[in-house]
Amino acid sequence: MAERIQKVLARCGLGSRREVERWITEGRLTVNKKPAQLGQSLKGGERLALDGKPVNWTPEQPVPRVLAYHKPEGEVVSQFDPESRPTVFESLPPLQTGRWVAIGRLDINTSGLLLLTNNGELAQRLMHPSGEFERVYAARVFGDFEEKEAIEALTKGVQLEDGPAKFDKVSLKGGDGANRWFECTLKEGRFREVRRLWQAVGGEVSRLTRVRYAGIGLPRNLSRGMFVDLTPNQLNQLMRACDLPEVDRDESMRVAADRFKKPQRLKDLKVGKKALGNPKYGQRTPNRNKPRR
Repeated sequence: MAERIQKVLARCGLGSRREVERWITEGRLTVNKKPAQLGQSLKGGERLALDGKPVNWTPEQPVPRVLAYHKPEGEVVSQFDPESRPTVFESLPPLQTGRWVAIGRLDINTSGLLLLTNNGELAQRLMHPSGEFERVYAARVFGDFEEKEAIEALTKGVQLEDGPAKFDKVSLKGGDGANRWFECTLKEGRFREVRRLWQAVGGEVSRLTRVRYAGIGLPRNLSRGMFVDLTPNQLNQLMRACDLPEVDRDESMRVAADRFKKPQRLKDLKVGKKALGNPKYGQRTPNRNKPRR
């Protein structure tokens, strides 16, 4: 059955629908060596290229996967970084087709739970503001402010430079004096929003960790820099929440049953050199602007 090119490529994890539309309008995407058109349908077998490079795609929907990754501080959530800083995608396992799509972002100084998927449609729905999926953070806040008044203001709403914002929930979790730990919950993901909210009431976030996203918590045994696949039950929890078809448990287990056993690091996987050196997998490639020693 023919499907629109934006939907097919998004489902394969090659980019969001909006991103694919931008490629088309910029003339970067071709189908059988001809410029792609918005709304164009694919039946299967077409040769796609982006910026002249072949795009590996399939009309069949790959079995959806979602990774839980414990992002350490110092990594950026970007496929490629112009400053050659480490990216989270350098630490992820390779995919046969498509690419990993980050569900939301964490800034370079924030650690904790980062969900990634090979299903662009799932990623888009989990990130869209209309979904109102909860993001929960543990924040260590420094400052001489009145706790009760600050919480009241943050849950009622404060004005930021990009509009009003608030936490849905805030609770004190420990600490004394000028350094206190708070659990903060909000249902959107604006740039550095948690940090800016606390600044608005006189606090400064000195440490920030995301511990939960859309009902999925950061596993206790998941150390920094490690990843683990969500189980079929967890994956279907997200699929139901996004009104997407559930994944067949048997099929998911048959594809790679060992993925659910324990957290892993990329260096521990038995992956061929070809995959590790291929930029499409998001692995680190040498910065050719740097002189060789």
